[in-house]
Amino acid sequence: DSIKFGATVTLVDEDTEKKQVWQIVGEPEADAKSGKISITSPLARALIGKTKGAQVEVVTPGGAKAYEIKKIEWK
Repeated sequence: DSIKFGATVTLVDEDTEKKQVWQIVGEPEADAKSGKISITSPLARALIGKTKGAQVEVVTPGGAKAYEIKKIEWK
């Protein structure tokens, strides 16, 4: 199953081993505090089309971050 709009994705930061859970939503619903990121965000764009176990690198304003996709869910 690849990541598409509406997916809830569990990521692990490869530097800190910190787990993060994000749902990919439309612009109006986006709210980082509640774990919802916009489909147009750099992270969501990097995740679209990827599968569980894939490595993703995202260039953020704070520098490049590497994540591993641990889980993809549809809620």
